[in-house]
This record gives sequence, C-alpha cells and structure tokens, in this order.
Amino acid sequence: MKESVLDVLMYLFDHYIEQDHDYRPDQDALRFHLQEAGFEDRQVSKAFDWLEDLSTQKDQPDTIRLVNSDSLRVYNSAEQNKLSVECRSLILFLEQTGVLDAKDREFVIERVMALETDEIDLQQLKWVVLMVLLNQPGKEAAYAWMEDVVMDDACLNLH
Repeated sequence: MKESVLDVLMYLFDHYIEQDHDYRPDQDALRFHLQEAGFEDRQVSKAFDWLEDLSTQKDQPDTIRLVNSDSLRVYNSAEQNKLSVECRSLILFLEQTGVLDAKDREFVIERVMALETDEIDLQQLKWVVLMVLLNQPGKEAAYAWMEDVVMDDACLNLH
C-alpha cells in the first residue's frame, strides 16, 4: 500500500486525536494499530516525527514579527512548487479572516514543507491547517471553524 505520511496523520487525527474519549494509547500501541491498519512502519515513524516537531514548535520563542499588518508573505521557489496558487490563496484567505495569524501561517508552511510529497492539494492543506490549529493554545474558535470546513468538504466528497 502506498500511503503518505499525511495519510497516516489524517488517520490518527480521525481515529484518536479528535476523539473525546478516555482511551489514549501510547506510541507503541498506536504504531501497532497503524501497522494493523496497513500503514508501513517507515511512514508511521515519519508521522510520529512530524507530530513531535509540531508539538515542539509551539514552545519555540515567537520570532515572527510583522512590520506592517498589510505585508504579504513571499514564497520561495520550493514553497511555490509544493503549494499551488490555490493553496497559497487559501493560506492568505485564512490569514485575512483571522483564522491564522503570521505565526500559525509559518507553522502551516513549515509543516507542509516537512511532508515528503512533491505537491500538496487543497484538501491536504486544510488537514495540515487543522492539525496546526489543534496544537495551538487559544485557537479553539479558529480550530472549530476550520474543522467545519474540513468536515463539510469530506461530506461533500462522499456524496
């Protein structure tokens, strides 16, 4: 099965992270469950590393400063190759509407760039944004709004 790290992350989010139940398996139990679900150990390890990097980012000092609130993020060539115009437009929209601030935007871009894919589509980007917001204290309203967007899209794709 050719699954990506993002597929593992989405599976984890759907089955464990988002659920409000008391069962919180340890990493070994999660690894076993993911392998039983058909994910390769290499992808599972990379997904755990991705999540660990995400959780350590929130503890980093805030080094992102905007000189002007009207400033615009300029993407380097690697970011442009991975994030389509549509994806970059979504990030800009989320920032303009207050769902993301500059720090969150940079977390999203950094986490996207950490994925081992050549390109990321709009739906995958929405999942990354959702995971980043879940990990940010004080972003509950932005997370809830983004969750509605992601889940509404998932329901539309099922019909």
